[in-house]
Amino acid sequence: MTEQNFTKSLILCAFFAALTGVLSIVSIPLPFSPVPVNLALLSVYMAGGLLGPKNGALSLLVYVMLGAIGLPLFHNLTGGLSILLGPTGGFLIGYIAAAFLVGFFYQKKTLLALTSKGLILGMLTGLIACYSLGTLWFMYISGANLQSALLLCVIPFIPGDIFKIAAAFFLIRKLHPILHRTA
Repeated sequence: MTEQNFTKSLILCAFFAALTGVLSIVSIPLPFSPVPVNLALLSVYMAGGLLGPKNGALSLLVYVMLGAIGLPLFHNLTGGLSILLGPTGGFLIGYIAAAFLVGFFYQKKTLLALTSKGLILGMLTGLIACYSLGTLWFMYISGANLQSALLLCVIPFIPGDIFKIAAAFFLIRKLHPILHRTA
């Protein structure tokens, strides 16, 4: 990797960590759930699709670590280890896995590399990973059973997450050729 490519990768990782923070802050609390609605997964999908599995996951790891040390990057301008260890912590960790999976299916040497099917499969797999980690952590923290956890943490979010996948699909397909042009 050239110095120019390394610098570009660092800048893009920092950008997607920051974008995830901005899209997390804009959140709508739900009266029946400790998990708010936000746009963070849009940034997660874009990080994986545009940066690839390693740098996409790295950008989300930076986001989670900055939030864990107290920067107000999580929902409703919250931050700190207590948020990461609270009911939404599994979803935050799930962002890292989701970005990796999107990048893996879309950009790595798979049969689906750089195809629409690969991108959609990556985003759906990433969403399932995020839901799984978030739901399991929520069940552990709250003592809720699987049915209750799904009703509180997954089912209400599916329509919005389908919209985020559609928006990310469009944005990634438009931005990928621009970001990966050779000079």
